[in-house]
Amino acid sequence: MDRSRIWTIRELIRVTSEYLSEKGVDSPRLSAEILLAHHLKMKRIDLYLDLDRPLTDQEISGYRTLIRRRAMREPIQYITGIQEFWSLEFHVNPEVMIPRPETEILVEQAIRLLRHKGQSPESSAPILEIGTGSGIIAISIVKEIQDVLIYATDISEGALNVAMKNAIKHNLHERIRFFVGDIFEPLKQNKSVFQMILSNPPYIPTPDISSLQVEVKDYEPHVALNGGEDGLEIIKRIIGGAHLFLAHDGWLILEMDPRQMDRAVGLLEETHMFGNYKIKKDYSNNDRVLMAQKR
Repeated sequence: MDRSRIWTIRELIRVTSEYLSEKGVDSPRLSAEILLAHHLKMKRIDLYLDLDRPLTDQEISGYRTLIRRRAMREPIQYITGIQEFWSLEFHVNPEVMIPRPETEILVEQAIRLLRHKGQSPESSAPILEIGTGSGIIAISIVKEIQDVLIYATDISEGALNVAMKNAIKHNLHERIRFFVGDIFEPLKQNKSVFQMILSNPPYIPTPDISSLQVEVKDYEPHVALNGGEDGLEIIKRIIGGAHLFLAHDGWLILEMDPRQMDRAVGLLEETHMFGNYKIKKDYSNNDRVLMAQKR
């Protein structure tokens, strides 16, 4: 980049988009615009209202640093520290997986069930979320359902720090209790108390991780991705223990790879503890969320 010339927003976006394209970055212009808007503390739309604004050397230098990171295929969300989910803004960093739109299906179904229960006696029972990560599921639900209390666990202390930061940001920290530990381990004394257990667990088969996008395999935490040899290791453990922690008629709601759905239903049937199965599709019309009710 020529340091002697005067760079406008228009020219900088154009040159940066070409550079990122050469580096194999998906949607290079979008990356260039998001990072420039973030760096200048502007909305992206405002860039177009000021395309001929000249930028200072300091502004260009800071932007160049961000672009170098994106050229190395670091996800934009980790560079900006922000990801939107459920129309809310969340802090993210490499301690947590970047939230995906598909997970909104899980949140949507949980909220629908909770609203259907209304003021029934069991509606006051807490909810358990396993593997909360950045806390998006728990926070989105308590934002919508006023009286619900959620217990959220994660094996990663770093992830829980992010989740707590997000809960505080949205002023919902008093209605979410965070516990560090593996799956049900932190809540061994809380048998048969939860009206609902939710999880978007690691479900990518170990052999498949090496073939994922660079942004995923090199930057996102493998503990949040790796579902074991068949991708079902954590799902099996959740299904195997869920009935011990759910109250009567409680719901288990899991997100997974569409290819795992039949096997997961089979695992539920093997427990003889669940019925009323429901499978919900994602925005690409793939089976994504499995729901089952404790008998």
